Amino acid sequence: MSSDLVQIRPPAAPRLPEWLRKGDTHFESVTNLKKDLRRLELHTVCESARCPNIHECFHRGAATFMILGNLCTRGCGFCSVPKGSPEKREFTLDPAEPENVARMASEMKLRYVVITSVNRDDLADGGSHHFAETVRQVRRALPEARVEVLTPDFDGNMDAVKRVLDAGPHVFNHNMETVSRLYRRVRPQANYRQSLDVLAFARQAAPGVLTKSGFMAGLGETVEEVHQLLADLRVSQVDVATIGQYLQPTRRNLAVAEYVRPEKFKSYEEFGLSLGFKMVFAGPFVRSSYMADLVSQEAEHG
Repeated sequence: MSSDLVQIRPPAAPRLPEWLRKGDTHFESVTNLKKDLRRLELHTVCESARCPNIHECFHRGAATFMILGNLCTRGCGFCSVPKGSPEKREFTLDPAEPENVARMASEMKLRYVVITSVNRDDLADGGSHHFAETVRQVRRALPEARVEVLTPDFDGNMDAVKRVLDAGPHVFNHNMETVSRLYRRVRPQANYRQSLDVLAFARQAAPGVLTKSGFMAGLGETVEEVHQLLADLRVSQVDVATIGQYLQPTRRNLAVAEYVRPEKFKSYEEFGLSLGFKMVFAGPFVRSSYMADLVSQEAEHG
């Protein structure tokens, strides 16, 4: 190559600020737990969504089970969970999955079990029967454990929401993910009002169940929009809010608009508490099911 030619390189990605760098690795813990999960053909959102806390959580023996397969029918701009067509063989529900989740949770000796799922808009019930059966199997295998569900919106089917609630979870979580203005870009197949309605319905249908929702900062929202989202959640009588930094999981996903400073997260937490939330967990590495056991305990007992 001629020395006169100049190589043009794409601009380097902005460096992560100091408060978003994690040092712990715990490779052995991660590898061992992954082997156990694959043995039972189970998935976790920790892996599929490329969570930055995976090493920490797997090391402490925590994981969020992701059921209904590992392919999602939606294409949210922030999410790295694989997308696929319902015609694919991988979309077939595994009838052994509920029992295998319960078996894995029992082997891990979990005292707090978090179950989430992909969206399954191809199924008439949104996968709610399968979801409910998983909750029942876990409660049967670990009667002393607490169970948190992080559900999709079931396309607004409140019968599906009620079906999951009737299975007996202790915490019902459904994520808003972002502010209203950004839904078309961030969650194009979801609806802001519909997600609020799911949360409000859960509170009415199961008054004794703790309700929870999470969203991301750093996608281009304003402080006023975050305050409005928190206010909307309180109108829906949500008990717990979680707020964390959006981090681009792959180059195909939305770019980060802002690295939110820790002090801004603190201000969101204080504003949320002033609205009457039982607990607001906000910080750069906060995710919806991160430290879920401790968040639930704090919300219920103070």
